Formats: sequence, structure tokens, C-alpha cells
Amino acid sequence: MKDINDILAVMPHRYPFLLIDRVLEMEECSIRAMKNVTVNEPFFQGHFPGTPVMPGVLVVEAMAQAGGFLLFSQVENREDKIIFFTGIDKCRFRKPVVPGDQVIFEVELIAKRTAFAKIRGRALVDGEVVCEAEMMSAMGER
Repeated sequence: MKDINDILAVMPHRYPFLLIDRVLEMEECSIRAMKNVTVNEPFFQGHFPGTPVMPGVLVVEAMAQAGGFLLFSQVENREDKIIFFTGIDKCRFRKPVVPGDQVIFEVELIAKRTAFAKIRGRALVDGEVVCEAEMMSAMGER
């Protein structure tokens, strides 16, 4: 298990855009990470007042960050690298994510070349899939 300090040591993201709180499990080609969704998240101020819903694009971004942690963990000199999102396929939103939810991201690496990777991810709340997608990325120099 990796806590927030371990995540900060690997990921270039910072508040308010770091969207994973803990890595629960990690193997060479897969990761399970978690986000605790709280009502004081900055995006809830406008999305939507009176009916707070985590924006779907941020659910996908958090899933991609879990995959990014997996990829960055395998890279030397990662402080000189950056991973760019290059595509999203087969993305589906099944249920809204709301304050109080604990989202578990299950991400697996399905293809990797030198600088390019493809991952498949699912976001779950209480064991139910709330989002799923395939995402592509490219690693470059900072």
C-alpha cells in the first residue's frame, strides 16, 4: 500500500488536481487506487449547487492518474518526464459519483511501447462500476 506521501513522490500533480489518495495494490501491469470524495472538493462549488456530482471528466482523469502512477513507478528519472493523455475510447458513465463516495480505480496496462501506453480502467463505488474506459498516453520530456 502507498499513502499520499508516496504518491506525491512519484506523481507531478498537486492539489487541487491530484485525484488519487492511496494506492491499495500494485503489480507490474495493474493497480488499485482510491479516492475519498468529500463535499469540500473545489469542483462541487459549481457542479452542481444543491446537487453535488463529481464531473465525469475528473473521474476519468483520476483513473488515468492511477494508470500514470503505475507507469511512472517503472521509470527512472521520472522527474524529467511527463505523461500526456492522448486518447479515450469506450468510455461509459454508469452512475454519478457524489460526496461521501469512496471510489476504487482498477487499472490494467494492456499495451506498452517505449513512450506510448494503453490502459483499461474501471471506477467502482461500493463494488458497482460507475465508469469504465480505455485510455492512451504518451510519455515525453519535461
